[in-house]
Amino acid sequence: MNATVGAARVSQTKGNRWLFWIGWAVSLWPAYVVCTSAHWKLTHNPGYLKMFAQIGWPDSVLTLLACLQLGSLILFLIPRTSVLGAILLTGYLGGAVASYVRIQYYFPIVVPLSTAMIAWLGIWLRDSRLRRLVPIRFGPLRPWVAD
Repeated sequence: MNATVGAARVSQTKGNRWLFWIGWAVSLWPAYVVCTSAHWKLTHNPGYLKMFAQIGWPDSVLTLLACLQLGSLILFLIPRTSVLGAILLTGYLGGAVASYVRIQYYFPIVVPLSTAMIAWLGIWLRDSRLRRLVPIRFGPLRPWVAD
């Protein structure tokens, strides 16, 4: 094996290791947000109950929604099921965005939208297969050209 190729592999592996750990650090933020939201639902936080009433949801579904959140989060944190967990979290958080838009509360949309985006960023950094599937390309945009 050529020494240059070996050095490139070592450097690529080291870079991938850093991306992996940065990805886990990034993934902690959505985990914190989802756990906090589930905690408020399960403890029937008065401020949260007020917002929930404004959205138009009955208090009787709080426990179910918290369980859905926590189940999706568990799948998100398990490496083998992280993409499925992110898909479920994105769907759940999309419902939160839709609920806020329906009552014309536009600022709270930032929390579920950014949480979903950061969750996907965390997985993208952790998983080289996802980086290959969804590459970030820099430079001018070019139309698709058939080779």
